[in-house]
Amino acid sequence: MKEKVAFELISPEKLLISGDGDMVLVPGAEGDFGVLPDHSLLISGVRPGVLEIHNDGKVDERIFVSGGVAEVTPERCIVLAEQAVPVDELDTKEIEARISDLRDDVDASANDDDRRTAERALIVTEAMRDATTAAPAH
Repeated sequence: MKEKVAFELISPEKLLISGDGDMVLVPGAEGDFGVLPDHSLLISGVRPGVLEIHNDGKVDERIFVSGGVAEVTPERCIVLAEQAVPVDELDTKEIEARISDLRDDVDASANDDDRRTAERALIVTEAMRDATTAAPAH
């Protein structure tokens, strides 16, 4: 069995992270899942949440992802994220202000499409806020 799992985090703009880890914890659409070396094949949607890279019994990196797709093979885990930001770069006050604005946008929506767009943005932003207050998984 391999000791590390290769990992790549890719946004629409660029390759954000490429490296190895003992485990990658992904916020899957159906729930969080951990990827270890020699993992079985898997393709999953990614929900808004925190992706964690674990090494030597601790969390090395915590990155907020707004959604996307994860592909897992026995050799690697690739996450194609809509948006990705290190959790320690998130500004809680800015996020709270954005949540307030988005709630107003939902209430003021002129049609169903506008409402769905505002609700989706609100869900992502609330998950971003939650990421700033949640402790790393162990």
